[in-house]
Amino acid sequence: MDDAVNSGLVAIERFARVLHRDLDAVYNAIELPWSNGQAEGQINRLKTIKRAMYGRAGPELLRARVLPLDQNRHHIK
Repeated sequence: MDDAVNSGLVAIERFARVLHRDLDAVYNAIELPWSNGQAEGQINRLKTIKRAMYGRAGPELLRARVLPLDQNRHHIK
């Protein structure tokens, strides 16, 4: 990280400084056997769907896009 901070490349320097601030989190991500990646992926997926549908569709269409296919059939009227 010292080499990156002294590299003269602004983007690399900035990345190294931010990485240094979060060094405990980096070590934990490498050392610990578990992760919240699966939950973060689902949250990102839902936010993407909501952004795409904002103002264009009602809750029924959002529910149809979010729920698995077999559960969608129970919500159709």
